[in-house]
Amino acid sequence: MIKGSKYYAQTRIILLDGVTYAGFNPVDITHIFEKTGLPILIFMRSCPDFKKIKLALTHLPDAEKRWEIIKRAGVIHRIEQTNPVFFQACGLDKESAVSIIRITSTHSNIPEPLRVAHLIATGIVLGESTGKA
Repeated sequence: MIKGSKYYAQTRIILLDGVTYAGFNPVDITHIFEKTGLPILIFMRSCPDFKKIKLALTHLPDAEKRWEIIKRAGVIHRIEQTNPVFFQACGLDKESAVSIIRITSTHSNIPEPLRVAHLIATGIVLGESTGKA
């Protein structure tokens, strides 16, 4: 999907909010990096509790496969900001990842592309505001 996009040539990085989605479905960032050639940066507001994650996975099919994908995402790094944030990266070095997070976190600790994506998703799920001030 990414490589088929008309914006692929302009895309410089894939920024994700966490490594799992929709009930512990992990994203294999090494696979995505290999297929797209684009660096992957996983942003997290808090450090994952791997004991709780591993326990939760025991209740799901393919628990070991899911766990392996999560582990492949690599080392979790911490950035001291107003509130500490965490990240994992594939295809770029730690210094570049820190720089990207700091440059794009203009209105909060959250990188602006993720903040805007959350606003859009919330608007889609919850609908427009009522217009009452």
